[in-house]
Amino acid sequence: MTTILFLIFAVEVLAQFITAVGAAQINNLIWTLINYLPVSTSKAAAEQRKLQAEYLKVRRDLNATSSQDEFAKWAKLRRQHDKLLEKLDATKKAMEASRARFDNYLTAIRMLITKIPQYFIPFWYGKEPMFWLPYGWFPYYAEWIISFPRAPMGSVSAPSWQLACSGVITLLGEILMFAGRQISAQPKTNVAQPGEKAKKPGKQTAEKSEEKKEL
Repeated sequence: MTTILFLIFAVEVLAQFITAVGAAQINNLIWTLINYLPVSTSKAAAEQRKLQAEYLKVRRDLNATSSQDEFAKWAKLRRQHDKLLEKLDATKKAMEASRARFDNYLTAIRMLITKIPQYFIPFWYGKEPMFWLPYGWFPYYAEWIISFPRAPMGSVSAPSWQLACSGVITLLGEILMFAGRQISAQPKTNVAQPGEKAKKPGKQTAEKSEEKKEL
């Protein structure tokens, strides 16, 4: 059962990591890394960037050209602008469709490696003891809860082990996040402003003038 113990723990670590980081952020990172590889999507992304650069250049030239004084040049740039805009829209739609298929694939893979094992493994090994508790250390009701639903009395069932792993991983994650926030937080120091120092001489001058008036 040692392999099942580590398998359940690894699945829970992966699931908690995806939850903490976020599925959308992971998809964006993998999509960005894949586009650096020699695949069809990377070529399409490079073509889109090239078209966008050409489109922006033509657009700047078009805005800088007068339609009345330089009509022929303006009309030529306008045709180029519309043609590039049409191509850019087409490539954008194609990239969005590819990205949607990519996100669907990653969602299916996440289901296969996290959600399905989270439900299947505890059910399949529900009758198998993950390990045995020390005899006499826990009362009867505690042993019954820990062995729930179908493991032998006095043992730790797969669902109980999964629940314990999930709780410990969540707690450790919160502790690490809290420690990171405390480390990144910089202490605030009170620095005397120049205006405060400038007030003191004025106050002393006013006091001297009042003393002179009294005399």
